[in-house]
Amino acid sequence: MDDHAMGVEELSAALLEIEEQVITDSEAGYSTAAGLEQRAAALGDEGLLMRARLCRTALALATGRLAGIAWQLQDIQAWAQRHEDRLLQARTHLISSMIERMAGDGAKALEHALSAVELLDDTATTFTQIKHRTKLADALAQIGAMDAARVRYRQAEELAQAAHQWQRLIILLNNWAFLEHEAGEFSRAQHVAARMVEYAEAHAVDLDQSALHTLADIQVANGEYQQAATTMRTCIAQHEAGHVDQADDLAYFLLTLARAQRGLGDTTAAQHSLDACRALCDESGLNGPLVQAYGEQAELHAARGDYAAAFTAQKEFVAAQERLRSKEREAEAQIRHAIFETTEAREDARRFREQALRDPLTGLHNRRFVDEELSALIAVDPALSVALVDIDHFKRINDTLSHDTGDQVLVQVAKLLETGLAAVTPDGFVARIGGEEFLAVLPATPVAEAAAKLDTIRQAIADHVCDGLPDGWSVTVSIGVAAADETSPPAQSSALADADRNLYAAKHQGRNRVVTGTPRDRRVRAYRDREGT
Repeated sequence: MDDHAMGVEELSAALLEIEEQVITDSEAGYSTAAGLEQRAAALGDEGLLMRARLCRTALALATGRLAGIAWQLQDIQAWAQRHEDRLLQARTHLISSMIERMAGDGAKALEHALSAVELLDDTATTFTQIKHRTKLADALAQIGAMDAARVRYRQAEELAQAAHQWQRLIILLNNWAFLEHEAGEFSRAQHVAARMVEYAEAHAVDLDQSALHTLADIQVANGEYQQAATTMRTCIAQHEAGHVDQADDLAYFLLTLARAQRGLGDTTAAQHSLDACRALCDESGLNGPLVQAYGEQAELHAARGDYAAAFTAQKEFVAAQERLRSKEREAEAQIRHAIFETTEAREDARRFREQALRDPLTGLHNRRFVDEELSALIAVDPALSVALVDIDHFKRINDTLSHDTGDQVLVQVAKLLETGLAAVTPDGFVARIGGEEFLAVLPATPVAEAAAKLDTIRQAIADHVCDGLPDGWSVTVSIGVAAADETSPPAQSSALADADRNLYAAKHQGRNRVVTGTPRDRRVRAYRDREGT
């Protein structure tokens, strides 16, 4: 095996390791993914490059690096669609779902999550199947469709059980239990959390802080205050031992501990935990837990019978809650604007490129478009024909009537060519390649058939009364047609040269006609003044 192949296999395995594991350290994961992206670029393997770029993009989202994410996702998605890479498309939709959720658009988040599952095929690993179904269930739960979410959670749970993927199972059950709790389904949340604990104990999986926190919240909601306090002390001990995920975790842990202590009637301990929570929020600027701390302070005052203080704290809670909502709406708007700007910029780029490939006067494609597209068409279509079309005596129109009139004639002839060709060869196109000269391309059309079709267009132009011309003036065209496969290998330059020679023959024979098949060794008089033809 050569070094390049070995490099590709090793890189693919390294990417799979990122794709198929739960990343607990997002910053380290981002650095690793960025390094793999550089390796993929050096190898020149575009498929691996797109996979690496998507891994880095996903971890950029996890670390708060939002700049350019939407644009990168669009690029990766477009590549995956062109190359029919369903798995890469599915993974892209999954990240798009997370972005839409952050932007506050639950409907779009669900749409992307559904696409992420529908695109999975036999190449998707069990890990991916579980993860994508879990995220779809999350998206359903977050818009309040809990019945539908439960179906997806059960599917993911069965897959994880069958594959013995216990860590992934704990994650999905944690999500499920948390969202049941958020929906006010405390009994259901308790049952799901109990299964989570059973699986963890049976398969020696340590519950992480997220799972412990969910468990404690459910225990508080169900009046199991002593269990909740014990669970939260374990969670806080893990955090203090260095197992840190999110910056605001400890504040939320202290808040839940305070609620459990209040439930036990230990208001002094509860106040101590709440004071520690608020101090941490003030020190680190943590708005989310701080707002909830105002609400818990009101509950704590009420539990002590100090209803005046409880009322004051409740007013502070409502005001802080509104400030937080305002900040969240602003953050969502910023994400939404970033997505909009990306889409708008991409549309602008597409429009500007289209404009660069169009003739500004007639709206037809231009020579640049021909140079970019024609060679590839000729290479794959042996039956393609090309035709050069030239307006007869156009110089006389410009010199006698005016250039404005000449422009009007060009626009009208261009329209007749375009509509005429669309009627007889829908897959073809017409381009203006200079002055009064046009190129017609007829895919899958042998030259004799092309000549017959073009002759109907030539006649339609001759019969048309052009606006802006005096009575008695008419416009005709001469057309030279050539087959693309007359040279081996077929080439754009040879085909256009043959069509040009046939066009000169049409001019020489009296104009207003279609000519094909002029022998290459036959000399045809070249008109020195092309504008005079």
